[in-house]
Amino acid sequence: MEANEDTDPEFKVNKLTKALLTRGLLNADALSRANRTATEAGERLCSTLTRLGLVSEHDVADALSEGLGFDRIAASQFPPAFIPFPNLNLQFLRSARVLPLDDGSSGTLGLAMADVTDDEAVYAMEFVTKLPILRKIALPTDIENAIEVLLAESDTGERTKESIEEVDILSSAKFATVDIDRLREAASDAPVIRLVNSILSRAVDERASDIHFEPKSDQLVVRFRIDGYLRVQDLSVPLRQRDAVVSRIKLIAGLDIAERRLPQDGRIAHPVRGKEIDFRVATVPTTFGESIVVRVLDRSQVQLDFDALGFDPDTISKLKAMLSQPHGLVLVTGPTGSGKTTTLYAALAYLNRPSRKLMTIEDPIEYYLDGVQQVQVQAAIGLTFERALRSFLRHNPNIVMVGEIRDQETAQVAIQVALTGHLVLSTLHTNDAVSGVTRLLDMGIEDYLIASTCCGIVAQRLVRKLCRHCRRERPISCSEGDRLSKNVTTPATIFEPYGCDNCDFTGYSGRTTILEVLPITEQLRELISRRASTAEIFRIAKANGMRTMLEAGLAKVAEGITTFDEVFAAVGIS
Repeated sequence: MEANEDTDPEFKVNKLTKALLTRGLLNADALSRANRTATEAGERLCSTLTRLGLVSEHDVADALSEGLGFDRIAASQFPPAFIPFPNLNLQFLRSARVLPLDDGSSGTLGLAMADVTDDEAVYAMEFVTKLPILRKIALPTDIENAIEVLLAESDTGERTKESIEEVDILSSAKFATVDIDRLREAASDAPVIRLVNSILSRAVDERASDIHFEPKSDQLVVRFRIDGYLRVQDLSVPLRQRDAVVSRIKLIAGLDIAERRLPQDGRIAHPVRGKEIDFRVATVPTTFGESIVVRVLDRSQVQLDFDALGFDPDTISKLKAMLSQPHGLVLVTGPTGSGKTTTLYAALAYLNRPSRKLMTIEDPIEYYLDGVQQVQVQAAIGLTFERALRSFLRHNPNIVMVGEIRDQETAQVAIQVALTGHLVLSTLHTNDAVSGVTRLLDMGIEDYLIASTCCGIVAQRLVRKLCRHCRRERPISCSEGDRLSKNVTTPATIFEPYGCDNCDFTGYSGRTTILEVLPITEQLRELISRRASTAEIFRIAKANGMRTMLEAGLAKVAEGITTFDEVFAAVGIS
């Protein structure tokens, strides 16, 4: 007899895995590993797949809907208040990850399920409610959040002594007196683990660069930074789970969960869809609890190649000429979040070859590069940029990268290393390339040292790229044409954002770089040596062919890559 969902308990699971395999979200090896792990752990395959990070909750829900034909519902479709049934308790709903959607007055009971292949949960619900069950697919995180919120707001008195004690522990103003073992236990609760794992996985799926956990008086708000802009997620954590979620993040990041008064930094290595993803964690105490920012470092999404970063051929040519120097100082400038470190990594990847020794001192190390000796700053034990740089000289490197020149001491040692026959790459915080010279002078570096060691300065910004799936072409206006005509050949049309599923209806997807490159020529060395003004250095640089970031951005507007608004916002033009 052919298997069907009534006669074969594996029917639904097979449909799920087939849908995942067909979509290319899972391969046979990963499926085999998940099946083996699920059997050993005594858990359901759906839970194992997401726990191991092989697929996201969204992927599983879509595959279940496609493979089995059940409707998928969003959290916005959940009931506004908890629907009680006799003999139905919190512990069962939480463990089974199910939520009643109605009172069954229609003759059937709608049931939101994290795993619609869980027949045992359905049989139990049918036994308790005496109603046939209509299965609906929902995200596990949404169900868990809804159960906590609805029960907290209800007056049914259905909460067990255990859950009341948990509220007392996690919400008490006298947090410092709570037994740490109980706090650790709350942070290890299965729903909390699934919630945190889901947030980390979703951040990777949505290409977020940071996750912000921000405490308020009544909840923990979750925001993702995507393409440079923060977006509130539908993952806000209710008050009763707030401290447990914070403690869970600190626990897996190797931080002290009892310390809430001081900032802490840590690291999480978490698998997502079979890939090991690095997350850098930073905490800070605030009025309503600890605020956490998690930096997402997905190496698979970073292409350390100048073309992939959006550098145009002329810029690449100038940059490679700087990097071809046997010694000297190459600086990349820009504000925080402008992609400076990624540019330095791309430069290291270009320079890296077996005949050279490359060393870096970073805070923190963002990506590990094969063949490069990378050192992490550890200020607590005295391992600073300046101290590490001095030690590098005894290791005879060809190329040295300093994550950032922050002070006079680091700048002086970097200049000294460049003077002694090494190529030094580093970053500064300045608004443009020419200001890099002024910044070094302000740090107390002698003008003749800057002139003799500096090979070139690159300034950069990141701008969002138009979504290729939905961008709309329109005629260019006269005023827009006038702006472009001074810099590039004016096209007849340009593109504007629209919005679709692929870009989360923002009109933009991904970012690209706009740069200005200042090679230090003999003429500029002479100007620096006599401390010429920034305006004079800029004038000569322009006369020698330097293209500003604004001009580079407008060229990308003409190419249909980005928009005027993005470029003007990046370079500070209103």
